[in-house]
Amino acid sequence: MSRRLIYPLIILALGGAVVAVYLFSGSPDANVIVNIRLPRLILTLYTGMVLAAVGSVYQLMLANPLAEPYILGVSSGSAFGAIFTGVLGLTLLMPVGGFLGAGITLLVVWSLARRKGSFDRSRLLIAGVIAGMFFSAGISLLMYLFQKDSMVILGTLMGNLGHVFTFREWNFFLGLLAISLLLMIWLYFKSTALDILSGGDIYAGSVGIDVPALRKKIFIVSSLLIGITVSYAGIIGFVGLIIPHIVRFFIPSGQKRIYLYSLLSGGVFLLLCDLIAKNIAVIELPVGVITAAVGCPFFMWLMLRK
Repeated sequence: MSRRLIYPLIILALGGAVVAVYLFSGSPDANVIVNIRLPRLILTLYTGMVLAAVGSVYQLMLANPLAEPYILGVSSGSAFGAIFTGVLGLTLLMPVGGFLGAGITLLVVWSLARRKGSFDRSRLLIAGVIAGMFFSAGISLLMYLFQKDSMVILGTLMGNLGHVFTFREWNFFLGLLAISLLLMIWLYFKSTALDILSGGDIYAGSVGIDVPALRKKIFIVSSLLIGITVSYAGIIGFVGLIIPHIVRFFIPSGQKRIYLYSLLSGGVFLLLCDLIAKNIAVIELPVGVITAAVGCPFFMWLMLRK
């Protein structure tokens, strides 16, 4: 049986097992499942799906195997916007702050990546690192000025999937989830254009693709998705880096397939990491610690390999 057939079966079987353990381990009552575990399950799946899907798009569009939202500075900018909104007491509007932070980061990074009217991928990555450092410094300043809100800030910095939703917040999140699904579907339908774009800007332009407009639209859509994700789940690095590479090992070509399998694999991977974070120690660890423990060695291996 080929790798293309084995991989979906493995992910579906693993996903089913993880979801069952996630919801029903310890024989909880129905109230715990519906009001605590199910919202966390949905948030975790959504976060993993967004990070992995956006990572697969960035890596193809920028022709760089190390590209992901965390490295490009979008996650840090989004976290700063969400934290700034949160410390002002506007908790319900943290997703808006996250999107604005991601949007500002995008504008800065995009401007720095332009060189003599053309788009420079290498400059984009460098600009992303600089922007990420700048917003990280801003977050440190907020942590110093608003020490009473340190738990909110630390939860955003280290990844926090245990967000406790009020009734209003849950309805607001479901509305954002519906919008996010539409945006992810839009990214899926841009897969063919991204495959063409991977052949070079000149080739893509010769077949009728407006390359600058496509890049701008994808960056705007991905920034909105990352902004929503970070405002609820915090910064969770390496998911967008690891998962697309694992998928490409089994599914070597075709962005449509890679994108779909990245969605599915990202959700399952983050669920598994969250299970480990909740059970590996006496206290619950931030899920970002687990993804970093897996992602850092993978990142170093990838740099040595490519």
